[in-house]
Amino acid sequence: MSGSYRRALQATVEHYSGWLPAPSCIDALKGEGRWNNDWDASLELLRRHGASLPSRRDLIDVFSDFYFGGDPDGDPSAWTGYISDEPLLVRRDFFATLDQNGWRWGFVSGAEPPSARFVLQQRLGLVNPPLVAMGDAPDKPEPGGLLQLSDSLLPHRSGGVVAYLGDTVADVKTVLNARVQRPDRQWISLAVSPPHLLPGSKERSVYERQLIAAGADLVLSSTEAAIQWSMGSNGSELLGHSTSDR
Repeated sequence: MSGSYRRALQATVEHYSGWLPAPSCIDALKGEGRWNNDWDASLELLRRHGASLPSRRDLIDVFSDFYFGGDPDGDPSAWTGYISDEPLLVRRDFFATLDQNGWRWGFVSGAEPPSARFVLQQRLGLVNPPLVAMGDAPDKPEPGGLLQLSDSLLPHRSGGVVAYLGDTVADVKTVLNARVQRPDRQWISLAVSPPHLLPGSKERSVYERQLIAAGADLVLSSTEAAIQWSMGSNGSELLGHSTSDR
């Protein structure tokens, strides 16, 4: 869902300031590891640009109009915003393959629950997937959501191996913070560049170096490359996934 959230972030900033932030500007902000919530990221870009700041509540309403194009709690079939044409990064059989490889899996998302459920259940066709969404736990890089997911999926309350795949520095830091709070488990940070950064580009190389510098254990070529990684990993039990860079 990262693409549609980024488009809504850009449109929201432009709405209030007349300035359309370039993807590289958003990447640089995300690279700081602090701005996982796109509402807060929108306000921060406006502040740095010297624009007058709206109230957070007003900004959220404008952002939601761009993102959902309708009532977030209403009928998803009536949504006309960016979420309605969000390209999917994985197919449903991705998760079936994880099952075959012996992995439990779930999602830790900074997206609002209606948004996350729409993409996971209606777009991907997953049935009640394990999900920790906005409001269920503190925002990343606080590790509470990841700890909550791992506790719900692992068969025992301590021990085990958890790999978490995300596309922001905040996702990487979430894993590092989980290691501090739960040293009884082995935590693995898998990272991937967001899809707007083309393979072989200078921008993608810079972004991947940021992920490694932040502490990622491995940068994958794509989300689906996690399948090959899972097949070559021994003793791993749970794969968490970020559905958004929000």
